[in-house]
Amino acid sequence: MNDKHLSSQFDGELNQVSTRVMELGGLVESQIRQAIEALSHFSLEAAGQVEALEQRVNQMEVEIDHELTTIIARRQPTARDLRLLMAFSKATNNLERMGDEATRMARMVRSIIESGAARSLPASELRVAADLASGLLRKALDAFARLDTRAAVAILKEDDLIDREFDGFVRKLITYMMEDPRTISASLDLLFLAKAIERIGDHSKNVAELIIYLVEGKDVRHIAMQDIESAVQ
Repeated sequence: MNDKHLSSQFDGELNQVSTRVMELGGLVESQIRQAIEALSHFSLEAAGQVEALEQRVNQMEVEIDHELTTIIARRQPTARDLRLLMAFSKATNNLERMGDEATRMARMVRSIIESGAARSLPASELRVAADLASGLLRKALDAFARLDTRAAVAILKEDDLIDREFDGFVRKLITYMMEDPRTISASLDLLFLAKAIERIGDHSKNVAELIIYLVEGKDVRHIAMQDIESAVQ
């Protein structure tokens, strides 16, 4: 078997894994959309659909990890290809974590509904942050598919908007609980739900950082935005 044939096989395996990662991303995106639906309408049906997808998301993570391990063991890839495989692995992990957060959102919605306090809580104010988080995941998947570093930088900046929405909501929720202590238990569920939304944004940010690492070979975690922008120019 000649080198060209081996290279062609390897490229096919990489494309297959890439497709699987995007498929997982689409599944998690569906989870998040259903979680937002559950939050917006306090829908037990939508919450149940999120929870039903959890097992499939977890199974796909295991399958992709196995594929990556097999490729690394069989192909012994060079530096750049190994970096790509590691990026696939980390992206998969972040996507699975986003699925966990969507499931957590669904469970919090279920808890709020069962408490009987659903309509008295300011849940609708979370919709802005939830939509931002969902949109950020969509952009992160698109940027990852195209290895678009400029889009990745834009995602890092946009994550700050979600953080600000979260901080503002927490202040409002604290005021709400102080004014009506009877809602404290359900309000805490809403607080955890808001935190899950924020974490979805954080994981999308992680995927964006992976894009920059993959293309530029630079680890931009924990560094200033100005330095990140310089790294991708």
